[in-house]
Amino acid sequence: MAAIDSSEFDVAVIGGGVNGAGIARDLSGRGVRVLLLEAGDLASGTSSASSKLIHGGLRYLEHYEFGLVREALGERERLWAIAPHIIWPMRFVLPYVSGLRPRWLLRLGLFLYDHIGARRKLPATETIRLGQHPSGAPLKPEFTHGFVYSDCWVDDARLVVLNARDAADRGAEVRTRCPVERIERAASGWRIATPQGEYNARAIVNAAGPAVLKVLGTAHEDSDSGIRLVRGSHIVVPKLFDHPYPYFFQLPDGRIFFAIPYERDFTLIGTTDRDHPHGASIEASAEEIEYLCEGASRFFRQPVRPEDVVWSYAGVRPLVADGSGKPEAATRGYRFELSDESEGAPILSVFGGKITTYRHLAEEAVELLATRLPELGGPGWTASAPLPGGDFPLDGQPALVAELMARHPFLRPEWADRLVKAYGTLAAEIVGGEHLGHGLTAGEVRHLIQREWAVTTDDILWRRTKLGLRFSADQRQALEHFLAQEQPV
Repeated sequence: MAAIDSSEFDVAVIGGGVNGAGIARDLSGRGVRVLLLEAGDLASGTSSASSKLIHGGLRYLEHYEFGLVREALGERERLWAIAPHIIWPMRFVLPYVSGLRPRWLLRLGLFLYDHIGARRKLPATETIRLGQHPSGAPLKPEFTHGFVYSDCWVDDARLVVLNARDAADRGAEVRTRCPVERIERAASGWRIATPQGEYNARAIVNAAGPAVLKVLGTAHEDSDSGIRLVRGSHIVVPKLFDHPYPYFFQLPDGRIFFAIPYERDFTLIGTTDRDHPHGASIEASAEEIEYLCEGASRFFRQPVRPEDVVWSYAGVRPLVADGSGKPEAATRGYRFELSDESEGAPILSVFGGKITTYRHLAEEAVELLATRLPELGGPGWTASAPLPGGDFPLDGQPALVAELMARHPFLRPEWADRLVKAYGTLAAEIVGGEHLGHGLTAGEVRHLIQREWAVTTDDILWRRTKLGLRFSADQRQALEHFLAQEQPV
């Protein structure tokens, strides 16, 4: 992309995570000239390191976060409807553990969970005997009773990319690997300096996640809000069970964690909650990996050991500093901070948030910014407009898989399934050319480069797809060679 000097935009959004991409999409759909700036790759930070759930947050009820849970539950089926390729429902199993939360309390919490949100299509909670349910077979025999409730899975990194893609399709300029070096107030707005050029914008949205205060400092702005950096780590091991039910487990220290079917042949286990020092490397520590292994081994007949871990990842959540003691008790809600009108051009900063509420957060952010730029106002539109590839019925995935295999007979069922769950109705258009391994073709790679801002093998293998779990060293080298030919330096 050629540098653009003094380009004029209505709003510059800084931060290519889920909140920034969601805000850029909402603004673009209202006819606003939007610039989205991301220092690295889209979703290269917190937004690709989540537990990959669209959920109300059952455990937040324990901290009396009823408003947050209600908002998240209200978003759950909306997001499923606009992105049924990357979001789909799952039935979670919560085993009862003697000596921890009493059974009546769990049932009460699940009753609230079923009824305080706008649940229409997802099934309600059931009480089960684990000995008579498929989910009981992998568990130790002392776990005899439990509950099954509904939540949804999401491909978190693709959620970000598809929001950015939709924003660009509606006119937004998306610039990745474009760190902000300097922000200055100008006569009619802001001047933003980056390695790719300088840009002018009438307003800024600071959605930089863990770097939100750094961006404010770059703009010489003060803040009344604080953030608490909390690291969440996850591990991936060879699959521990063959059925489709994920688990929600309780531990004696009061924490919870999930064990979720992942990429067909694996199990995802997480998360932890640890305060994260500013500037420290973001990775799952040996202690956290051991903690998750020990937690899983409390429940599964098959022990889980650190040497079983095939991949681990960690992300830092920029939570609102609310004075909570334990990291897991810190609110997952969000807060906005809008500069004073007397200071000139507005800068709106976003603190906190969670992936499930990103769309609603974006809508609220735009409405708040519209108090200073009235032309941004108007009715919200993102609750019903499908994300790219998501224009098919909720039960339409099997038909898309069958159609894709008919058009491309070389595809194995699991490869076609991956493609449909990544691209939905667009899958058939991008397959073709040299086969690079595990269903990844030259056509898909070109699509990721030309339409989804992919540059490196990590962009492709770990964020746009999860084929990094499967690619051999030789296949990765072949992909690097292909990228070098497609993107000569």
